[in-house]
Parts: sequence; structure tokens; C-alpha cells
Amino acid sequence: MQTQKVFQAGNSQVVAIPKELARELGIKVGHRVVMEKTPDGRAIVIKRADEGTAKISKTKADAEFQQWLDAVFKEDAEILDALALR
Repeated sequence: MQTQKVFQAGNSQVVAIPKELARELGIKVGHRVVMEKTPDGRAIVIKRADEGTAKISKTKADAEFQQWLDAVFKEDAEILDALALR
């Protein structure tokens, strides 16, 4: 068992995964992980995300937001282009 120190990164609290443990679990930079609290609330379980959990399902709200965003980009294209050049 290793002890790690919790540190601040932006608004998050971070704990490093030791290199040897990451290698044993097959966790590499860029992989997605799932974090769950144990039923007693005293521990966190970190495991590799399955392909199914890594996918994001689109909802009706997502589609409506995308339509709204596309309309804003189309309507304000000139303004956005000018801002991008600044």
C-alpha cells in the first residue's frame, strides 16, 4: 500500500496513480476511468471505463442545444470571425 498526498489542480483535488499500479491495471494517459464511492462512504474505487461507459448518449436536449448553437454561429459568423482575428 502506498500513501499519496492530495493536491490542488484548478478547482479539483487530485491524487496521482503510481506508475506501477497504473501499469498493472492497464491505465494510460488519456484513458477514461470511473470513480465510485464504496457503500460505507470511506473509500473510492477507480477502474478503467468500459467501452459502453465511455460513450456519451445524446438526448433531445443535446440535439436542441446543438441546433441553437449552429444558429448562433450562422447568425453571428462575421462577429465571431472578427473576434477570432484579434
